[in-house]
Amino acid sequence: MLRCISAVTLATPDMAASVSFYQRIGFRLLYGGTGAAFSSFEVGDGFLNLQSAGGSPGSGPPWGRVIFWVDDVDAAYTRVREAGFSPEGAPSDAPWGERYFHVRDPAGHELSFAAPLEPSD
Repeated sequence: MLRCISAVTLATPDMAASVSFYQRIGFRLLYGGTGAAFSSFEVGDGFLNLQSAGGSPGSGPPWGRVIFWVDDVDAAYTRVREAGFSPEGAPSDAPWGERYFHVRDPAGHELSFAAPLEPSD
């Protein structure tokens, strides 16, 4: 029986830029680093991994997105902006019941930070 995703691994052509990006927006590096071929960050009970790959940012086909649930979407948005990055839009409430925003990492992967909306009566 499937219980959860333990880790997601994303390819990056620039490990230094990607590690810096994730650290600046609050991810905790567990292994690897700017000069490594493989780096791993803690995400709750799971992991976000980066694997060094050739090419240039955005040179490959679009990959999709990784969705991270957070306690406070607006605080996460503020943290991303204060770290000097530009999300693709301000946080908004979706009809499927989440508040969310998206930002792209240096390799072009789309990250979504989201939280379930409180049910309305």
